[in-house]
Amino acid sequence: MSGGRLSRRVFLVILFSLCIVYVCDYVSLRYRIPNHRDPFGSVEIQTYYAVPRKDGRTEFLLDEPRNEQCVHSLFPHFGDNPCWYMSRRTDRRIDM
Repeated sequence: MSGGRLSRRVFLVILFSLCIVYVCDYVSLRYRIPNHRDPFGSVEIQTYYAVPRKDGRTEFLLDEPRNEQCVHSLFPHFGDNPCWYMSRRTDRRIDM
């Protein structure tokens, strides 16, 4: 078996495995497996605005913290990011 054929097979096996994991993650979320698991959670996000000033410095304006919905899964589903991802990124900077 040549190196090209082997690398193609390895790539296809990895791609197939990722597809299976994604589908299992979706089914687990959609049908609440395990039972009585809440599929959605929330994470408090602190938003701040970075406003450039005329003197070259940046002024930061804080907004009120707000809760954003997330899903308890490995991948994003239903238009929401996973809670494990959002809990690591609780600050959101918006450049003006």
